[in-house]
Amino acid sequence: MTEVRVLTGAALDAALDDVARLRITVFRDFPYLYDGDLDYERRYLESYRQSEGAVLVGAFEGTQLVGAATGTPMEDHASDFAAPFAAIGLALSDIFYCAESVLLRSARGQGIGHRFFDLREAHARSLGRKWSTFCAVERPLDHPLRPPHYAPLDPFWKKRGYAPVEGVAARFNWKDVDQPEETDHRLQFWLRDLSQPPEAAS
Repeated sequence: MTEVRVLTGAALDAALDDVARLRITVFRDFPYLYDGDLDYERRYLESYRQSEGAVLVGAFEGTQLVGAATGTPMEDHASDFAAPFAAIGLALSDIFYCAESVLLRSARGQGIGHRFFDLREAHARSLGRKWSTFCAVERPLDHPLRPPHYAPLDPFWKKRGYAPVEGVAARFNWKDVDQPEETDHRLQFWLRDLSQPPEAAS
């Protein structure tokens, strides 16, 4: 039985190395194809230690972390995201950023993806946030590493009340598993009005 629970403060801090290992494992698959390393992950996840409003939702089988979803107030990522959201007139202080959501294949199919969003959105509302957002990498339909069975998560996100925001995107560099060095990637932002139920928000 997989247990899902919210971690903040010291419990969040203690789990971050396990989150790093999950990110490296899960994001290695399509569409991220991320060739990660633990040193980079530790630097990246440091922002969660420094954010008072950060949340980690962990999925546990016994004591093993098999899935994780994170989030922070959007202004904690201002250097990366301020410009795209300023263009559509939303204040960063009204937005909660749902960052990574990673789950081992063996733990999927139990509704944990919905729990990850439920608990992060509840945390966002507790902070007075009006909007919830995340971003997802874009890959061409004919990408050579796209598995034949791959199914995009767009229907799941739309069911959650999220919709892509035209013209609002982030760009990040990372090394793909089939590339010799880091390359540029476009990530599309999706947004949800937290005052509306999922069926009315998108």
